[in-house]
Amino acid sequence: MSELSLRHWHVRRDEQGIAWVTIDVADSAANTLGSEVLLEFAQVLDALEAAPPTGMVIQSGKAAGFIAGADLDEYSKIDDVAGIKAIVARNWALFDRLEAVAWPTLALIRGHCMGGGLELSLACRYRVAVDEPATRMALPEVMLGITPGWGGMLRLPRTVGPAAAMDMMLTGKQIDAKRAKRIGLVDECVPPRVMENAARMLVLSGQPRRELSRVQAWLNGPLKFLVATGARRQVVKRARQENYPAPYAIIDTWQHFNGNSLDVPPTHPASLEHIFAQGTARNLVRVFFLQQRLKALGKGSDFAAKHVHVIGAGVMGGDIAAWCALRGLTVTLQDQGIERIAPAIKRAAQGFGKKYRGDRKQVRFAMDRLIADPDGSGVAQADVIIEAIFENLDAKHALFRDLEARAKPDAILATNTSSLKLEDIGSVLTRPERLVGIHFFNPVAQMPLVEVVEGEHTDAAVFARAQAFVRQLDKLPLPVKSAPGFLVNAVLGPYLLEAMRCVDEGHSPETVDAAMVRFGMPMGPIELADTVGLDIAMATGKALTGTSKVPRALQERVAAGKLGRKSGAGFYVWEEGRARKDDLPDNVAGLAERLLEPLVAATRRCVAAGIVADADLADAGVIFGTGFAPWTGGPLHHFAGSESS
Repeated sequence: MSELSLRHWHVRRDEQGIAWVTIDVADSAANTLGSEVLLEFAQVLDALEAAPPTGMVIQSGKAAGFIAGADLDEYSKIDDVAGIKAIVARNWALFDRLEAVAWPTLALIRGHCMGGGLELSLACRYRVAVDEPATRMALPEVMLGITPGWGGMLRLPRTVGPAAAMDMMLTGKQIDAKRAKRIGLVDECVPPRVMENAARMLVLSGQPRRELSRVQAWLNGPLKFLVATGARRQVVKRARQENYPAPYAIIDTWQHFNGNSLDVPPTHPASLEHIFAQGTARNLVRVFFLQQRLKALGKGSDFAAKHVHVIGAGVMGGDIAAWCALRGLTVTLQDQGIERIAPAIKRAAQGFGKKYRGDRKQVRFAMDRLIADPDGSGVAQADVIIEAIFENLDAKHALFRDLEARAKPDAILATNTSSLKLEDIGSVLTRPERLVGIHFFNPVAQMPLVEVVEGEHTDAAVFARAQAFVRQLDKLPLPVKSAPGFLVNAVLGPYLLEAMRCVDEGHSPETVDAAMVRFGMPMGPIELADTVGLDIAMATGKALTGTSKVPRALQERVAAGKLGRKSGAGFYVWEEGRARKDDLPDNVAGLAERLLEPLVAATRRCVAAGIVADADLADAGVIFGTGFAPWTGGPLHHFAGSESS
């Protein structure tokens, strides 16, 4: 291979004649499959066809993983569907060529193997996965509003069976090495120390490519309609076709066009023409890049905490502590007595059990990191101290006076306040520059966003360290200025109040919620208010809107002690953690636009006031902090042409 000049691939032959083909994309921390990379891979195949090896092993030269997928930067610059189809056609043909070579081929998968990377591996005869936590496999294209176009819709059902393939393709879920072996996605699951030997033995073994059982083969052939019908039934529950065409396109392309999107007629709803004309794909790619921007915000500091001390063992404080322990940190949890801490410890144990699927060893390790600390002894050792007590300024003043006196000089002092200004909380500190807001959202384990709040006196280095800490927790940091409600609550408040005014006017809670669920929200505003707690919604609404005019429907329920989910009744009756609802109405015309108007106006105000730096960050914050419909690309992006209020 010395005659080839390759930037992204390295090829060597061992004494047994195996070609070890290593992808190591130049000037990049991760391997992605851009046009230049794949053109070079075609050159590799040319050279090997001229002098065939005994076998070929494709592996990664990156510590970060195998292949992260397609080069989305390249895709995002293509303006027309003809350009997209040209890339799909070229790479479909290239992977067909890989599948057809005369020698045995194997993908040695260590670390992430996503999208086009998994499609490349599926074109190989064998796959070996390295059994370690970083090894994850997925076809996540549906999360970007597109379909797997390089053979994945053909080869994955043929490899693991159509039901398992549909589950992966329609959800974008990642699976680990052990599960990949169980479902037949990989031939072997091995520890790192033997991965090369395992690859060498398998590629030279001569064993045939894995085939489906007779039943699975029928389901992937004459009985496709059974799997397709069941898959459509599940997709309809999660996504409307007009907002998210990709999952429907995946089902149709597999069922009717043998997984080849190039064979779909341009007028068909599953066609690439339709998907890219609809706009969701571009918006979801936009959301992906917004997420990458938030992830990059934590890189401004090399700070890494080892010990976190949390004060307040209520739902928020307890769940923050549990999440920190889950991420490998030592955590001390303080409250006024062990009896207040015990429920949080119990809840953490239940959460760890679900996370580790009953692996007692892992659960025990996590529990060992979470320490009940009613006396607050952990304050003196902590790198980060997070206050999560009730929203009372006098109580916070007393607490922070004590914390400043006892904490390490370089420890971050953080508050999880959702509505109070940092300047007010920090007014009792000798060094208010140490104080920063680290505002989590409920439920902590599910919400990806954390607002990192900069007060008037917050030191820039402390602010950067707080963002790095949030990334250490595998959350998305959103930098915001100190102001009532910051961004997310300042936006949610007017939205929830408008929803309750609709109830005052005679709309049923089900109608109001249905309008927003159909728009693409994960939960309607009335159900969300019930979940948060109507007493909290009323107090927050008054504080953030500066008005005492609270919707009658809200006032009446709070006065009657109907506080929502936590009391068993609010706008809905709650049974076993679920809201009991009447049948959803069909006529919700115009409601979504009305409800979104105050939300969009509040978002614009936050940008104009400098609470968040720009419109893109505002869109990111509202999407990841409230679940705002991702297909839109964010509220400001979606309503860019409308008038501000």
